[in-house]
Amino acid sequence: MGRWEPDARGRLRAAAIELFSERGFDQTTVADIAERAGVTERTFFRHFADKREVLFEGSQVLQATVIEAIASAEPGTPPIETVAAAMQAGAGLLQGNRDYSRLRATAIAANPSLHERELLKLGRLAAAAAEALRDRGVAEPAASLAAQTGVTLFSVGFEKWLTDGAVDDFALHIRESLAELKALTGDA
Repeated sequence: MGRWEPDARGRLRAAAIELFSERGFDQTTVADIAERAGVTERTFFRHFADKREVLFEGSQVLQATVIEAIASAEPGTPPIETVAAAMQAGAGLLQGNRDYSRLRATAIAANPSLHERELLKLGRLAAAAAEALRDRGVAEPAASLAAQTGVTLFSVGFEKWLTDGAVDDFALHIRESLAELKALTGDA
């Protein structure tokens, strides 16, 4: 495939996840990814700062989607419901990409530094969600508790979505996780 082929970014992303799956993250170089995608290393660096960013490129869009959903929630909606709905909006970004998400999750789980980065990104998401809740007038510690819980619902729902062979609905898994949490606290 020549360098002039369309969607270099998509081809780089696909090549990277294939190579991470085949060889492992640490054994894959930027040169390997570029070669598999049919582009130069220079083209790779026009799209991604480093090979880790192939796996984490969507985190800013996810965070922006969650913040926007919190900001636009109906007034008077309980904080946990607001955050759960926001996380479901974020889940919509991944819907339709379950196979890629599985491969990405496997690559991250196999590499401690990637796993640490994933946890940092989730921590930033929780902090941003808490700030968005505070902007809506939710006091502490309720804002932080709801935000952290929302990220947990997202994470648990994500794992269920990846492993459930029957139900390919990430948002549904988040709603089910919220219902299970409410059952644990006696709020069901």
